[in-house]
Amino acid sequence: MIGRWTRSALVAISLSAVPALGAVPDDLDDAPGTMSLQVTTDPSTIECRKLETVNPASLIFRPLRRTFNEDFDEHPLSGGRWVPHYAGGAAWPEARYWGGDGSDFKRKTSANGEQQIYVDPRYSGRAAAPLGLDPFKVKDGVLSIVASRTPPELKSVLFNNEYISGILTTQGTFAQKHGYFEIRAKLPVGHAVWPAFWMLADDGGWPPEVDVLEGRGERPGDLVMTTHWRIPSTQKIQSCGFDFAVGDASSSFHNYGVLWEEDRLVYFIDRKPVSDIKVPIGFDDPMYMIVNLAIGSKFFLGVGPVDAESPPAVAFEIDRVSAYQIEMEQARR
Repeated sequence: MIGRWTRSALVAISLSAVPALGAVPDDLDDAPGTMSLQVTTDPSTIECRKLETVNPASLIFRPLRRTFNEDFDEHPLSGGRWVPHYAGGAAWPEARYWGGDGSDFKRKTSANGEQQIYVDPRYSGRAAAPLGLDPFKVKDGVLSIVASRTPPELKSVLFNNEYISGILTTQGTFAQKHGYFEIRAKLPVGHAVWPAFWMLADDGGWPPEVDVLEGRGERPGDLVMTTHWRIPSTQKIQSCGFDFAVGDASSSFHNYGVLWEEDRLVYFIDRKPVSDIKVPIGFDDPMYMIVNLAIGSKFFLGVGPVDAESPPAVAFEIDRVSAYQIEMEQARR
């Protein structure tokens, strides 16, 4: 979700085309202490592929043990687990993202053409005291990250951004190398609306980047899962990802996840594998999780810049965020 990039091998498929891989031994709305995911052992000559058909004889279970779980039974900033902004300063992914309107250090990524500023109750912007703006609402175990039009009287102290919104990261509180990372969420819709669940390296470098989920607000039910990396010989950024159609993604909760193994990344929707990619060079450090609701983009298709059709307020609803380590033993189906 950081900066300008190009996508290769982009294909749209319907979730109904995802292979049925048998019963998952737990409910999708739960994050049990241990669980298993089914993956294919079929070799691929394609480094990045969508999984439209799977040979049942190739399936094995990947046993997992939970290492992180957030059910949002209380305000996300009450427990010290979540940080409501990027790290900023020297830890921010690359120096070229510094500068801009003064909020780029921690509160937005202008290189994307974003038009929101991420706030929290303690954030003061240009004001002398905290503004008390809270984009995080919790009800019945569901977190809503609410993006809304910036109040006119606060425009100047909020660097003239069109919207206020929220971001939560686990940088400095939780990071993990390898394992399964998952969000259960309901996606918002609307022009310029851009929800995401993604991961960055804990050492502050960029790339690598894993976009487990990015929604296209103009296209309800359309989402994309993408891997980004740098080619050492040319220093160019390479990306590979696929679009998926989940028809009721904006009206029902679904699970979106990625299994990071030593040699590949496998993307999942409702715990069914939908694509995989050979792990590119540079995935050497633990990664932390980010969930946010951006508004506006110059480059991301299906989002676009803010205009009169953009909603006055919109919410990204999140039921749960979880992470698992891969257990050593494997059981064949």
